[in-house]
Amino acid sequence: MPVYKDSKRGTWYCCFYYTDWQGAKKRKVKRGFTKQKDAKEYERAFLDKLQASPQMTVSSLTDIYINDMQNRLRQSTLCNKKNLIDTKILPYFGSIKLGDVKPTAIRNWQNELMKQGFADTYLKSINNQLCALFNYAVKYYGLKENPCHKAGSIGRKNAKEMQFWTRDEFNIFINVVKDKPLSYIIFQILYWCGLRIGELLALTYKDIDFNEKTISINKSYHRIGKEDVITEPKTPKSNRIIALPDFLCTELKEYTDKLYNINSSTRIFQITKHYLYHEIKRGCKLSGIKKIRVHDLRHSHASLLIELGFSPLLIAERLGHDNIETTLNTYSHLYPHKQTELADTLNKLNQS
Repeated sequence: MPVYKDSKRGTWYCCFYYTDWQGAKKRKVKRGFTKQKDAKEYERAFLDKLQASPQMTVSSLTDIYINDMQNRLRQSTLCNKKNLIDTKILPYFGSIKLGDVKPTAIRNWQNELMKQGFADTYLKSINNQLCALFNYAVKYYGLKENPCHKAGSIGRKNAKEMQFWTRDEFNIFINVVKDKPLSYIIFQILYWCGLRIGELLALTYKDIDFNEKTISINKSYHRIGKEDVITEPKTPKSNRIIALPDFLCTELKEYTDKLYNINSSTRIFQITKHYLYHEIKRGCKLSGIKKIRVHDLRHSHASLLIELGFSPLLIAERLGHDNIETTLNTYSHLYPHKQTELADTLNKLNQS
């Protein structure tokens, strides 16, 4: 692997030929290395990655992985993946060759993560991402086995205890945020409709039918870097029409009527998630009720529907779940007392 000294700049560079994925012969030049060994290492890493060898580093694999996934995932999903990889995986494994990552190293990495006090669900997401990377290497790039399987997992898929507000708790909360009309109408929609945050922030004026008293969910809003990004909803079933209760339709109409220079394509709520995080914190402090996440208002809506006796199928359709199993798996713990009500009803039928 010959490298060369740039006498004018006093730096090193490498120059070599390779064959690309279409079989074309190409020349690669990379300049600006302060040390000869750095230039050699760059060439070695470039060729290892090109040959899709288990000898390439984890960092090289992630470059391939992210590039491959760019056209297969939503931009927000890809951004989240990249953030996990850059901040939680590469600092530990980036310079190590794929074939040299052992289960013991992964166990040590897991232990370090658990010491940092991350939530169980977040630990699970981080570990799943590393496992996905190695599964990718096994499937496409000749790695014999995934070391994550022997190391075991950490964290948990679902939070230990789902947080939600009862109707009484929400009424206390909503009364203290009435001083800000924007906050008031947003939290009303989140609680009484069960929208995801991104779905709410993507709403435009044309998505609301005040005659039919409905909201059409057909997109999602994300703030990526410093840009506003509108994407498809989370899943195909997320495209849905939600019926509004009369009082909420009236409140929403009164709010939009006061908006200046609004048109059919204008985002009604031109804020980011950070505003909502601040406002729910403020409302909880003023009201004295327990603090929950903004997303937990979606759980609060589901809990309300269950309490009112609506079927899991109808709840799944309203929440935009891909299938009824998602609804049952997420909210099954809210149904136990319904079994007692069911038994009581059967008893009454038998006695009549």
